[in-house]
Amino acid sequence: MASKDDLSTDPPCHSRACAIQDCLAKNSYNESKCRSQVDALYDCCNKFYERNGDNAKSASCPKASLLRLKISQRAEGSGAG
Repeated sequence: MASKDDLSTDPPCHSRACAIQDCLAKNSYNESKCRSQVDALYDCCNKFYERNGDNAKSASCPKASLLRLKISQRAEGSGAG
């Protein structure tokens, strides 16, 4: 879950994006081993858009429409929904 600190950084959610890069580097760029970090970034970005509107921008987040598509795809891929 995104904390207020994640949303107040510049750019918002930056620490979550960095955590993904660190995880990927430690795991030979195998994204499946970094799923929780990706989920944490998406959660943070979703909260960012909820707070600031879909036209808000953060270098750490995909556009709101793409973010929602990715969240939906990940939920389908995990067997949820």
